[in-house]
Amino acid sequence: MKIKNRLALHFSLITAGLLLVILAVIYSIFYNLFKNDFYGHLKDRAKVAAQLYFEADEISTDSLNHVRERYLAKLPGEILGMYDEHDKSFIGGAHQYWSASVIDKIRNKKFMQFTEGKRQTVGIYYNDNQGNFVILVSAFDELNYNRLIKMAQIMLVSFLGINGLLFFLGRWFAQRSLAPIDGLIMQMNRITVNNLHLRVEEGKGKDEITALARYFNRLLEHLQNAFELQQAFVTNASHELRTPVTSTVGEIEVALTRPRTPEEYQKTLRSVLTDSERLNETITSLVELAQTDMQYTQAKREPVMIDELIWDLHDYWKKQKDAGKLVLEISKLPEDADLLRIYANKALLTIAFNNLIGNAFKFSNNQPVVCNLYADQETISIKIRDSGIGIPAGDLQEIFTSFYRSPNGRSFQGSGIGLYVTQKIIHLFNGVILVESEKDKGAIFTVKFRPSVI
Repeated sequence: MKIKNRLALHFSLITAGLLLVILAVIYSIFYNLFKNDFYGHLKDRAKVAAQLYFEADEISTDSLNHVRERYLAKLPGEILGMYDEHDKSFIGGAHQYWSASVIDKIRNKKFMQFTEGKRQTVGIYYNDNQGNFVILVSAFDELNYNRLIKMAQIMLVSFLGINGLLFFLGRWFAQRSLAPIDGLIMQMNRITVNNLHLRVEEGKGKDEITALARYFNRLLEHLQNAFELQQAFVTNASHELRTPVTSTVGEIEVALTRPRTPEEYQKTLRSVLTDSERLNETITSLVELAQTDMQYTQAKREPVMIDELIWDLHDYWKKQKDAGKLVLEISKLPEDADLLRIYANKALLTIAFNNLIGNAFKFSNNQPVVCNLYADQETISIKIRDSGIGIPAGDLQEIFTSFYRSPNGRSFQGSGIGLYVTQKIIHLFNGVILVESEKDKGAIFTVKFRPSVI
């Protein structure tokens, strides 16, 4: 059963239960009201009957006729019984209707009202100068009984009609409320292994559907990274390992074609050593890439103060002997220190910024590198600026690809995965990384985050 139908059904059952209780209470109120009212009529008839039979000689003829016209019109199925102290009835035939035990109870309690099947009965103890008597009046409240039957029928029809209407209204409201989920499902159906880069719309609400879309996008991000990890590792391994292995095998095969002089063997061995070192560097880079990607998918987030992180980086590079000078600039800081906080993994952020600073020193031959920090209520910006060889305009779109190395930087030692890892880390924590550069004019890498204010 679909959720919308289940919600509508549950809503209908709850409202049906409440409506049933309300209708039952209303019916009970009217039932008791009619019943007590009829008991009152029976009691009045018993008193009037006593006055007519026992005190008729004490009232005028006009008054007696008025009382008879008003009170002695027979009720449906009415039975009247009058009994003396010896339980003897002086109204013909009535003595057979009530037992002596019932008459004795009324005589002891002075007044009783009770039901006998559909009939209602009232008994009173009447004291007169002629003696003490028990008077019982019993009748069937046909008028109110029919009213209750009609009321029950109306209630039943109303109950069924209202619950049917509430079911369709509940289903309409459920369908309308769950419409965003239907849209979310349609967007999810478009996402396959071949387009994991797609994301569902999260919206700007704060409800559970927005949270579901957000968590689904986060799951997609991890899945995409896992697939990219597998594809990148296979692609890079097959590409990067093939070249040095092929070169090494070729050198050895050439050397074995004929006897060589010691100098030629040494040259071949040096060439094989170079290829082996390159192979070792490539394997190390692939392992580092895999470890970084694995840590990326399992990164634990915690509050990180950006200003403290920058100062830690400054202290770290200050202690490095082979690196140049890291110049720290503070352009603007907010008065509220919380605006310098982001939720991230400090270890991964340290790797990302160390990659940028290390590259800045490497490609500028250890000239001073400037790290500029700017923060306001909306943005945290960190700029790493060097005066090195720069990046040609045609390579700016490729530098974040794994194992890519710009032609003008291939003379420097490296594997080409640093910027790839850096970009993935920055994106993981909802940041952006931008680059501005021209060949031989240095480069500026800008990292931006939004503050995470509690």
